[in-house]
Amino acid sequence: MTDMIELIAPDAARYDDWSAMLREFRDATTGSRDDHWVCAGGMDGSGFFAGTDVDITPDGFAAYVEDCARQGNTMCPPHTGLVHCSYFWIVDDGALVGHLALRHALNEFLYELGGHIGYSVRPAARGRGIAKEALKLGLAEAAALDIDPVLVCCAQTNGASRAVIESCGGRLEDVREDSRRYWFGDGPRPTGPTA
Repeated sequence: MTDMIELIAPDAARYDDWSAMLREFRDATTGSRDDHWVCAGGMDGSGFFAGTDVDITPDGFAAYVEDCARQGNTMCPPHTGLVHCSYFWIVDDGALVGHLALRHALNEFLYELGGHIGYSVRPAARGRGIAKEALKLGLAEAAALDIDPVLVCCAQTNGASRAVIESCGGRLEDVREDSRRYWFGDGPRPTGPTA
């Protein structure tokens, strides 16, 4: 059931929910039981990239929430090599079930392989239509920021994400390296990075 899916900004009052969600991602990908580990493959939409040091202690959480807010604040310059990005948590009937990132522009990497929107759903919540509803909400957030068209990418081997993107109306432009590139919206497609 996906009637209660919403996107919320990272919330400093939800440490217990967030740390439980990240532990589930950690357990599914690393086998580690530490609250401090290196993210091997990234958690799409979370701000934790491959090779990122993940700290799910209370102090690490506080720094994470602060950094997410900073990255979305267009009054602050983006981190070196990155673009402004609004981070959201995907919530299903009050429970944290995933991440969604909305990048405000496309640098070279995002234009070629990453896209404007990235998302991931925690393992226990997959297969329930949550990613589809979250992507629809992410597209609405993009429209509110006047981002048109919107590029969404997924790995060639990620059949679930491919199905989500296509069911939401994404139009495949091409495949670059291992990344399928889909466009949403009617605006003119950029021919290169926009940042």
